[in-house]
Amino acid sequence: MVVLRTTTGVALVALGAGLAVRPFASLAVLLLLVLAGLLVTAVAELLDLPEAGLPRRLALARAGLALLAAVVLVGWTAAGVAAVVVVVGLTLLGHGALDVWTARRLRGTDRWNALLGGVAAIAFGLLALAWPDVSVVLIGVLFGVRLLLLGARLLAGRRRRHARTVLGSALVAVLALVLLVVGLALDRAAPRPDAFYTAPASVPDAPGVLIRSQPFTRSVPSDARAWRILYTTTRDDGVPAVASGLVVVPRERAADLPVVAWAHGTTGIARGCAPSLGEPFTSGALFALDDVVDRGWALVATDYVGLGTDGPHPYLIGQGEGRSVLDAVRAARQLTDAGLGERTVLWGHSQGGHAALWAGALAPSYAPDVPLDGVAALAPASDLTALVDGLGEMTGGELFGSYVIAAYARAYDDVRLRSYVRPAARAIVEEIAARCLAEPSTLVSVATLLSLDKPIWNGDPTRGPLARRLAENIPAGVIPAPLLVAQGLDDDLIRPAAQEAWVAARCAAGQAIDYREYAGREHVSLVEADSPAIADLLAWTADRLAGPSGGLPAQPPPAGTCPPR
Repeated sequence: MVVLRTTTGVALVALGAGLAVRPFASLAVLLLLVLAGLLVTAVAELLDLPEAGLPRRLALARAGLALLAAVVLVGWTAAGVAAVVVVVGLTLLGHGALDVWTARRLRGTDRWNALLGGVAAIAFGLLALAWPDVSVVLIGVLFGVRLLLLGARLLAGRRRRHARTVLGSALVAVLALVLLVVGLALDRAAPRPDAFYTAPASVPDAPGVLIRSQPFTRSVPSDARAWRILYTTTRDDGVPAVASGLVVVPRERAADLPVVAWAHGTTGIARGCAPSLGEPFTSGALFALDDVVDRGWALVATDYVGLGTDGPHPYLIGQGEGRSVLDAVRAARQLTDAGLGERTVLWGHSQGGHAALWAGALAPSYAPDVPLDGVAALAPASDLTALVDGLGEMTGGELFGSYVIAAYARAYDDVRLRSYVRPAARAIVEEIAARCLAEPSTLVSVATLLSLDKPIWNGDPTRGPLARRLAENIPAGVIPAPLLVAQGLDDDLIRPAAQEAWVAARCAAGQAIDYREYAGREHVSLVEADSPAIADLLAWTADRLAGPSGGLPAQPPPAGTCPPR
């Protein structure tokens, strides 16, 4: 019996150390180590509890739980790492509850070891189930620590258990509770829409109708007034939808204010990721609000469909984004206290640049009542195929890749997440899609991605249905209004070479483009307040609004060329 106890204890310590030190070498190794750990745990439970003087039926129950978990895991291997997370999480909860119950019948050091070990197991189990993407990487650590504790208990023997073992159990329990509290705090920090964003039972079918408005003050300049609005628009399939947004005007009342319609950059694809719910302007990379107000312009900033309101959000899906931008302007004009006029220029950055390009092309047919004086796209996501193909070369780029595949899988029946994301990364991608870019928990997502030994993709993402859908959403429509495209030359997300290629293709198709490049500017620094691109954007916009209604005439350039800068 002593030999068996020693052998089992050594096996548990070895398996626990292997899982804790190398928690996710590969899915196959993880499955094998967890299965082995569950089987050895069953043997250990049968050896340990009877020696402590507890009923054998309790030992059988604990051993049976470990064996049941092993059987379920073997039968559920098709679910991949998700099965490991759920099985291990539930097993930790079960064993933790049994530990706490067992502590009532023990004395001294044994009681404290059982109680503290149970608390740690319950906390680790809750953490595993609450944070599945983190658990993909840490599940080995969580389960490995459990195996190490059990193995150490077996090797120590009942007579040699003393205060040091209690101290070790206490430290593990404290660590588990701290991690659980941090997880709960991060979850509470996630933005959640209030009742304002819920559509009424009856919504007009016509797009661009103002449903409701409410004064808004957060981060609004002192010399401005603002409202948040809820309005009608349409999804990509033409189905009526509801979107939210913000309207900001100079405090001194004026009539027929020129409008800057702002399309924000990536904030996430979950419902809580609307800029109007968080940092309303900087979260979407609008750093020039003071300049807009100072010049006597109004700002209309859409949240897009699915951010704030019911989803799905059309992330980098042109029709839905573009319609949200144009319908926000229509709805904002119905705010009688705002005093908006018809002169309108579109601005957009990154995802918003993509939205602005689509809105500019859609406006003549979809919203002829919103004549545009100009469209400015700053580091726009123009060539989506090149964007997705290059995300793997950027640190943290697969965060944006997760948004793309999750959004496209929701929007298109022929794009399936399982076809493009490898099994070990699916839980990670799904959890990233449920978080917003500005949430503190997104740091966890980034750390999880960086800890993986392989990319999230199951082969080349720019193939098959996803490739076709990405190509469909590359902005290629004619924009009759004057068009400005700005690009930072140090941008590692929207690559300058890809942008130049897209501009060249549009020029060759006859589109007039004022294309400007900015040395030393990255993706976000391009639109920061001190950027020369912002000074150029303000001057360019002032020129458009000073010219004839509808902007300065945009004459088609000769084939293969663009107007000189």
